[in-house]
Amino acid sequence: MATLSAVAAMAAGGYCKPPTLNWKAKAETVSKVMDIVKQQLALGADAALTPESKFTDLGADSLDTVEIVMALEEEFKITVEEDNAQNITTIQEAAELIDKLVG
Repeated sequence: MATLSAVAAMAAGGYCKPPTLNWKAKAETVSKVMDIVKQQLALGADAALTPESKFTDLGADSLDTVEIVMALEEEFKITVEEDNAQNITTIQEAAELIDKLVG
């Protein structure tokens, strides 16, 4: 819903930047995803991962990514559609999708 000032700015011909919606995954979900990624890619327990870590930067190929998604589906009892699976490139993206699907 637009605010009154935003509507007034638009009516006056001004530019009104739409609000950004940043979905942030729960810390617990991010942590579980990190653990699964470490396990699937045979990374050491001390491997330094961040939510922004890209699967490819961690050495994952397309088969590894499929296996990560399958492990996430099993752990969280969800089904990830193929279109969504192809868009998951980071730990954060995976965690956000999981939280969205789990509700």
